[in-house]
Amino acid sequence: MMMNTGGGGNFLMRAQKGDIDDEGTRLYDQRVVIRLIKYLAPYKLSVFISMLGVIVYTLATIAIPAIVAIGIDRYVETKNVDGLNNLIIIFGFVLVIHYISNYSHQIILAKISQRVIYDLRTDLFTHLQRLPMSFHNRNKVGSVMSRAQNDVYQLQEFLDIIVLSIADLLSLIGIIGFMVATDWKLSLWSFVTLPILIWVIWVWQNHARPAFLRVRIAISNVNASLAENLDGVRVVQSMNRQIKNLATFNDVNRYHLDTNLRAQRLSSSLMPAVEMFMSFGLAATIIVGGRLVLAGSLGAGQLIQFTLYIQRFFDPIRSLTQQFTQLQRAMASGSRIFDLLDVEPELKDIEGAKPMPKIKGAITYRNTSFAYEEDKPVLHNINLEINPGETVALVGRTGAGKTTMAALISRFYDVTAGSIEIDNVDIRSVTRNSLAKQMGIVLQEPFQFSGTILENIRYNHPEASDETVVNAAKAVGIHHHIASLPQGYDSMMEERGGNMSLGQRQLISFARALVADPQIIILDEATASVDTQTEQLIQTAMKTLLSGRTAVVIAHRLSTIRNADQIVVMDKGEIVELGDHDSLIELNGLYAQQHELHARISAKGIRREDAPANEFDESLDN
Repeated sequence: MMMNTGGGGNFLMRAQKGDIDDEGTRLYDQRVVIRLIKYLAPYKLSVFISMLGVIVYTLATIAIPAIVAIGIDRYVETKNVDGLNNLIIIFGFVLVIHYISNYSHQIILAKISQRVIYDLRTDLFTHLQRLPMSFHNRNKVGSVMSRAQNDVYQLQEFLDIIVLSIADLLSLIGIIGFMVATDWKLSLWSFVTLPILIWVIWVWQNHARPAFLRVRIAISNVNASLAENLDGVRVVQSMNRQIKNLATFNDVNRYHLDTNLRAQRLSSSLMPAVEMFMSFGLAATIIVGGRLVLAGSLGAGQLIQFTLYIQRFFDPIRSLTQQFTQLQRAMASGSRIFDLLDVEPELKDIEGAKPMPKIKGAITYRNTSFAYEEDKPVLHNINLEINPGETVALVGRTGAGKTTMAALISRFYDVTAGSIEIDNVDIRSVTRNSLAKQMGIVLQEPFQFSGTILENIRYNHPEASDETVVNAAKAVGIHHHIASLPQGYDSMMEERGGNMSLGQRQLISFARALVADPQIIILDEATASVDTQTEQLIQTAMKTLLSGRTAVVIAHRLSTIRNADQIVVMDKGEIVELGDHDSLIELNGLYAQQHELHARISAKGIRREDAPANEFDESLDN
């Protein structure tokens, strides 16, 4: 299905209450770890090799103080130079093993981490593409982008943290084992501050979890505000709202600053506590161990071994403390990412759904009702027959239900009551993909993607030949302009087609629709936002685009729908009048009244830019 998103396309603008960040996120969930581990499955061998490197690195770390103790007690005090020289060789060999194992496991781990993040980001993008319009309408773009970018970035550190934490835990276990085996009484004195330190860490992490979660939500709000203002920068500047918008952004940004500062204060408060308790443990070891050395019950080398082990004992604790801070951030980000991945698409193909047969173009609304929110119906018991090849114009005041009528045909949403049939087939009984391939949508403000003009016209139909693209451009009247560009069809379009006028972007959207050759076209008529000359070009292109196809046109100007086969006049979610232009004028109802009103207003000489975009919103006050 061709779809051009934009501010004028109300398909994408049905705002609903709630946002993905308003739903809350679990502060800690072990399922985050379990699900990330599942992403490691394709890289089991690399993980195994990395863990072997961690184990070897840990053993080498533990061995170094033991070698120092042996050197002092056995060779330095006995002045055994030959033994000391041999020990130096062993010590050098252990240092080489220590370096190689440390380097290799970190390199392998970095590769695994990047591959897992690549897979996760791909899954996230794919999932976001599958979520229905109701999800994207309900959630701010910036909030979703924050999860897809910032939170994924935070999660990159997770695997490093896990493996390094395992290495630190192994080091702790080994160090405790060596110390207890050497002198369990001195070991107890060395660990005297450990219970207090564990309690401090436990209290700290209870405050850290919500603090880091607030930071993730705060940056999400900043991104949402920034995305909204950049997306609407033309409106902001045209209405001179820069100062007011800056004040609003400053409030959001200030909250982000405050939450970050609180989190940093918490993060910074833990490390000095670890350092202090390490100093107490080291002092206890030196005081008690020194007396044992003077009493002759402990060798000087063993005392040095103990002091080195104390440093190595608290180094993993210090490292684990730092990693715990990062882990809290990663947990908050991981929870937010998997919350997003767990959002189930509301629109799914039913079991046994079949491909949509080749569409002829008949559309039937049977007692169709719809509500975006429960108990707030937008459409009420709609019944409408559209024959193949007909052009049907939907008109009515803003909010009458026109865009909802069109959106239901393409199954952006499912009806809440009744049904919609195409060629006597309920569209809920066929696969959405097969339905989308045979339909085209062109919205009021067309969306062009970064890339060449050729790529934009060929979008979603890469098999289309260059000749097909050129013929489509000629048919809608945009070929001459494209050919006049320095690179022709290979000219790059700026983001959202910013280097082309609205009318030119609309014509390119028409060409895109012709390349797709859909049997049903849904067109949000765009002439409300262009000048008279451009409107004439678009009207000519529309005739070419709609020829031989069933067309549902969301009309904003009465002058553009005179030749429609059927004009559907809507009001408050109901069809109040139905017929062609002449019959509706004879009916002398809402359509005729609005037509007369429009003629009277036009006679006053009101400029187009001063008139409402939707002429059904005009009133005698204009």
